[in-house]
Amino acid sequence: MRLSCIICSVILIILGICGGVWAIFGFDLLNFLCLNNLTAVRCAAAAGGVSALFLIYALLVLKPYRGLK
Repeated sequence: MRLSCIICSVILIILGICGGVWAIFGFDLLNFLCLNNLTAVRCAAAAGGVSALFLIYALLVLKPYRGLK
């Protein structure tokens, strides 16, 4: 479960960097990394959405913050 959370976090960080580059410089880094393949871009966006949902689920169900006081 910990490895899954790390992988999902890395996916979201990479997509966040790609979005930041696009917002600041106007260069679509995700499209460039996917070699202008629209299906690959959509798959990457879908993976980001699933990663975000999984991390929300992990925070709600596993409650890793339970011991913090």
